[in-house]
Amino acid sequence: MQITTHISTIIILILTLTISTAQSNTELDTDTTVISYKCTDRALEEVLSDVQEIVEVKFQYNPSDLKDINTSINVEGKDLKTFLEQLLTDTTLDYKIKSDQVIIYKSKKGLGSTNEIQKHTISGYVLDTETTESLIGATVFAKESSKGTVTNEYGFFSITLPEGVHTIEASYLGYNSNTQTYDLTENKSVELQLSSGAVIEEVVITAESSVKPVHQRTQMSQFTLPVEKLKSIPVILGEEDLMKSMQLLPGVKSGSEGTSGIFVRGGSEDQNLILLDGVPVYNPSHVLGLFSVFNADAIKSVTLTKGGHPARYGGRLSSVVDIRMKEGNLEDWHGAGSIGLISSKLSVSGPIVKDKVSILLSARRTYADLIINAFYPQEGNQDVKPALFFHDYNGKIQYKINDKHRIYLSGYAGRDKFGASFSDSTSVQKSLINWGNKISALRWNYEISSKLFANTTVTYSDYEISTENSEENFIDTTLIASLYNSGITDLGAKIDFDYVPSTNHYIKFGASMVKHQYNPGINQNIQREGDADGGNNRKVAGIEAVETDVYIEDDIKFGKFNANIGVHGSAFSVENTTYTSLQPRLGLRYLAADNMSIKASYSTMTQFINLLTSEALSLPSDVWVPSTNRIAPQESWQAALGIGGAEGQFEWEIEGYYKSLNNVLSYEEGTSLIDNDPDNWEDQITQGTGESYGMEVFLQKTKGKLTGWIGYTLSWSNRQFDDINNGEAFPFRYDRRHDISTVLSYAISDRIKLSANWIYNTGNAVTLPQYQYGATIPGPGENTNVIIVEDGGEKNSFRMSPTHRLDWSISFTKKKKKYERTWIISFYNTYYRKNPFYLDLEPVPVFSETPDEFGENFLGVTNVVREKSLIPIIPSFSYNIKF
Repeated sequence: MQITTHISTIIILILTLTISTAQSNTELDTDTTVISYKCTDRALEEVLSDVQEIVEVKFQYNPSDLKDINTSINVEGKDLKTFLEQLLTDTTLDYKIKSDQVIIYKSKKGLGSTNEIQKHTISGYVLDTETTESLIGATVFAKESSKGTVTNEYGFFSITLPEGVHTIEASYLGYNSNTQTYDLTENKSVELQLSSGAVIEEVVITAESSVKPVHQRTQMSQFTLPVEKLKSIPVILGEEDLMKSMQLLPGVKSGSEGTSGIFVRGGSEDQNLILLDGVPVYNPSHVLGLFSVFNADAIKSVTLTKGGHPARYGGRLSSVVDIRMKEGNLEDWHGAGSIGLISSKLSVSGPIVKDKVSILLSARRTYADLIINAFYPQEGNQDVKPALFFHDYNGKIQYKINDKHRIYLSGYAGRDKFGASFSDSTSVQKSLINWGNKISALRWNYEISSKLFANTTVTYSDYEISTENSEENFIDTTLIASLYNSGITDLGAKIDFDYVPSTNHYIKFGASMVKHQYNPGINQNIQREGDADGGNNRKVAGIEAVETDVYIEDDIKFGKFNANIGVHGSAFSVENTTYTSLQPRLGLRYLAADNMSIKASYSTMTQFINLLTSEALSLPSDVWVPSTNRIAPQESWQAALGIGGAEGQFEWEIEGYYKSLNNVLSYEEGTSLIDNDPDNWEDQITQGTGESYGMEVFLQKTKGKLTGWIGYTLSWSNRQFDDINNGEAFPFRYDRRHDISTVLSYAISDRIKLSANWIYNTGNAVTLPQYQYGATIPGPGENTNVIIVEDGGEKNSFRMSPTHRLDWSISFTKKKKKYERTWIISFYNTYYRKNPFYLDLEPVPVFSETPDEFGENFLGVTNVVREKSLIPIIPSFSYNIKF
């Protein structure tokens, strides 16, 4: 009885709750929430639990703040504020009210300091636990407030939340999520580390997508390709290639069969801004387009934007390919290597000073030239030596000064040689093309505050190409040679800011300046007979230009609407002429349902750089030239409307677009920079207009043993020039009515993976000449060369046959004690489809059925069009190792 009395004395609970809730679902009405409650010496946490169970009020707090605090209270019919003030009297606790939540926290001043909701910012980086690489586009989500953000291009995030306890979850595709609880009483800087672990029980991928579901993103017409996904797509000769992977996306068309160029929504190849660590790459191709210059082992992320371009991008009309290199491991040394059919590669990464300085080195080289030389058939006494060679190198140094300052130095260098030499005892003939890129960037990341992030970069980019066609006679010591050189060099600096004032605004702004040095070409003809030298040089004068850009954009959230509003300003100074351009950008998203949204975008773009090119293969006469006082900048505007959604393991998008182009360039018919007077190269250029429009459908399966996508594009693309095709509009060469791509990957087990892709494209539009005639052009010395000129015919009125093929690969992975090895077997063009690469006009004699009076039945010669195919079925294998 005494025990019972004692317990009753310590804990007397008389609970009467009278509740009147006239509040909305989203906002707590403190005046109409009436509470009656009595207790004596009861634990504060239990009191809050009692009230929360019956009243529609959510309490958020750190349990350690309430530890060992008991309270006694007796209130009858009091509003919520009065109840809380009496409850927390004589404690060090205070409260804030936010929406339908009451946040209780420890305060230095105690109750009564202020009842206004204070906010603090949690910021930092999301990193890979094993490699310490920052993760771009990782999702950071605060569960209690249902607020979220994503990391920027450098893995940085910032999110402002009400004061109190918050559960923060970070997630990324292919990684286990990381959940942490923080008592947010002041601004906090953190590092959230994620461990790889996407494939568990029965090889079912269960990790949430690193990128928000497609219907939740403001940005439309954009794809992010995880680098690991590239390794599962079968490509030519077993070498994974991100540019070829992009050709499998809707709205992106390839050039000729096997090449790595991309043509986006009716645009030309030069209308794609390709960035490596923020530095432009002017020629992304190795071996005339069979490979791209990007080594997947050195790449961290790839993002393609086809439309609705954010204001931070400028300088091109069609697309942005933003490629970011890995940064290097700050904790341990790791590496990867591969031996393939025609090339091998090796990459290593590790700390120079642990947790402070890291380095990444990657190299790749082909040995196709050695293999071809060993097996190439020789003709008689002639020694034939084909040249097919490329190598490239990537490097990056990271210096983590402290939590707020990081410095990076990255670089790329690559070189190609293609052609052949033919020699015997009397002479040697050479036909060679050499080209290469050199790129570097010095970057400083500075977290100025928890809401403001700055990135300052100094950039350098150099591209050059040279050709040699020569014949040297050993007997009479004569030499006839034609040499050509062209290139472009950039030196620039830029500064970019990310400012996150609240969870409803994400502001980016910045400025840049680049000095361009254009070398349109030097065409040198050499003739030597004995001791006498002759020949001539024809050089296009170099051109300098300065390009300046400024931008500002804001990603705004308001209810079910998201908007990205921005403007990009450009100025281009060349030859005492300055062009200016103001380019508005707008992206809208309306969340029509929990799993579906409607999107729209509008963007204007201006381009000051031009690639003068034939519509056939990339040739040495393809040169980069700027806008001048006679060549106006290219301009475009594009509007798009789309709908997208997610359901279970599937995401889908449907988009329609229209793009108008102005001042697009082309050679006048029958001209090129090499074969005509180079001093008046602008006279050989004509400018016109273009338009493209179409519809794109994309269905993707993101989880499970079977993943992949199906893409379909229906499109039209036309060009019009007053000086071409009699001023009539004509189809662009890569105007293809239908494009279909299917990409599938199936995890047979945790060790074996099968991948395949199938494509179908409408044939290219080409011009068939109606007649031929001879023409002469100047040669070395007093000589002249006679060429056959094909002319006539409506521009691009003939369609080549459709292209389709099946590629597949299978990989076998096994984890050893100290390393992981993978065998990959792949087949390109499995059923040996003879896809057309080019057209050849073959002369065919024509005979009459009956002879004439002289007994002759020969009527003449006609040309028959033959489609030529170059790439047969190609099996390949590679051996990969990670350690």
